[in-house]
Amino acid sequence: METMDELLDNIITDDSPSQISDAIKDMLYAKTAERVNSYRQTASDSLFNGNSGEDNSPESIESEE
Repeated sequence: METMDELLDNIITDDSPSQISDAIKDMLYAKTAERVNSYRQTASDSLFNGNSGEDNSPESIESEE
């Protein structure tokens, strides 16, 4: 993954637009992957372990009506 400094160097040295675009995309994909991985455990806990504090089971929904 390229750093911001390397990206700026590419822009300053007038690299091809496709190379600059690819570098930006790579940086964005890497940042997105980091965020997804950081929320993965929280999401799986709330979906499968019921740690969200809410009971969304069909039985509880029917009893509320």
